[in-house]
Amino acid sequence: MSKIRIMDEILANKIAAGEVVERCASVVKELVENSIDAKSSEIKIELIDSGTRSIQVIDNGVGMDKEDAILAFNRHATSKLQTEDDLFHIHTLGFRGEALSSIASVSEVILKTCNQQVGTEVKIEGGKIIYVEPCESRKGTKIEINNLFYNTPARLKHMKSLYTELASITDYVNKIALSYPNIKFTLINNNSVLLNTDGSGNLLKVIHAIYGLNITKKMIEVHGENNDYEISGYISLPEIHRSNRNGMITLVNGRVVRNIELNHVINDSYHSYKPDNRYPIVVLNIETDPTLIDVNIHPTKMDVKFSKMEELLELVKNMIKDKLTTKILIPHIEIPEEKKMGPEYTEQTLPLERVEEKLEIYTTKEEILLEDENPNKSFEEIIEEKEEPKERLPELYPVGLVHGTYIICQNENGMYMIDQHAAKERVNYEYYKRKLGNPNHDSTSLLLPITIELSNNDFIILKENFQLLENMKFKIEEFGVSSVIIKEHPTWLPKGYEKEAIEKILEIIVQLEKNFSIEKFNESIATMMSCKLAIKANMNITLEEMETLINDLRKCQNPFHCPHGRPTMVYYTKYDLEKMFKRSGF
Repeated sequence: MSKIRIMDEILANKIAAGEVVERCASVVKELVENSIDAKSSEIKIELIDSGTRSIQVIDNGVGMDKEDAILAFNRHATSKLQTEDDLFHIHTLGFRGEALSSIASVSEVILKTCNQQVGTEVKIEGGKIIYVEPCESRKGTKIEINNLFYNTPARLKHMKSLYTELASITDYVNKIALSYPNIKFTLINNNSVLLNTDGSGNLLKVIHAIYGLNITKKMIEVHGENNDYEISGYISLPEIHRSNRNGMITLVNGRVVRNIELNHVINDSYHSYKPDNRYPIVVLNIETDPTLIDVNIHPTKMDVKFSKMEELLELVKNMIKDKLTTKILIPHIEIPEEKKMGPEYTEQTLPLERVEEKLEIYTTKEEILLEDENPNKSFEEIIEEKEEPKERLPELYPVGLVHGTYIICQNENGMYMIDQHAAKERVNYEYYKRKLGNPNHDSTSLLLPITIELSNNDFIILKENFQLLENMKFKIEEFGVSSVIIKEHPTWLPKGYEKEAIEKILEIIVQLEKNFSIEKFNESIATMMSCKLAIKANMNITLEEMETLINDLRKCQNPFHCPHGRPTMVYYTKYDLEKMFKRSGF
């Protein structure tokens, strides 16, 4: 008797559900993407207990007739691929035809849909159709998922906490709302509104709805393109960063995707503008010909492969770096406004129109309050009027030193505080980067050669890289067992720190053995040297020395951050100072 048999449809769908429907967020994702593909302009997601009890997705899309409403729950039934060639020209979010059948096999489903003619209601439990009957004719589709995983107890047992499930759903809806700012999204859990966008097409308004006012006013618009890719979106100022990569959102042709290489390049573009273990908030939408990408990698369709990946990464890197190098990036220490509203009408509960009036748009010159300047002009008009600075660092006049660490400066705009150690680090860092990138080939001989002892393993690695050191104008030789002797070194080594600097250089060569590159090496050396020679905290300097430091900082490519990403300065506007001392009419 034959042992092999064909699975019945319900069992096959339950197995497929293991990949397609991992958790409540997976259901929301599949249903919302179907609504977007149905050309909806409004999508409402209603949850009960984070979706564990009930998920409803209501849209005003094209809807379905009775025949399609039934066929939609068959496995591999789809309206989005007509021929095999369509797989290589995908313009929709869904296309596999697995989602609805998989969801229906592990839940209780009620579908109500109408395509402007006759409404149809379909009820399915555990993959079996219970009934199909006419219903009210409201254009669009409403699909309700109840008791998810009720017939797969092993999957139900491993559901996360309600908070974790809700966080996952919210994260997805936030990202899809950023992908489609022209669609009005509403997310509700247990009658509490978590997200409400206006569908106006303004991406900055969606960012405001998700991240709030303080983040929104510190986002920078970016745009870049080459022959194959066009990128648009917003990146945060370097002072805005998070402990994880979740705020780095990449969208491809409106699809939320994950790509490790893209994330690395985005984060690396902020190098020395922020701490390396912190990550910016970025929303980048990449538009390209569908034939240049492959989204048919995993059922979740979040992983994507790119053709011409190197060109894309170079475009992203240059776009972000070019934008950061044209901005004044001095953090503004804001003094909170005194509240004049009643407790029942706080800034957090203002209607969106009023909040838009209060948005502060970060410019390269100063911050403009929309409600104070040109109130009759639109949000977009004020952004277009922003001017680029002639000089990145404003004119600063030092007046004193606090705790031997912070230089106090002033100008007509307000008061600035400069961390003298961080500022000197930045000056040194760029100096040594230039020296390493453009060596002058000058060296100095040592009257007393420097001997350095190493472990036997480190000695072997170092010996293989003697040529690198010789190219840098070091004269190095073996000296006994596992030791080297330095008889000559380049002139740019810091005086008084020669041995310490050489030891650090050798250590870096050993550490970078497996993935050594001259760029990483130069970066490590410049960072190390900049710190060694920086003015220390609690060291008093004269006004003349302060002026010299500020002038040197002005010549830097990035005068706003030390090599480790810490700010070199912060400022208070004149208005902020007046608020603190109650001189501004409060």
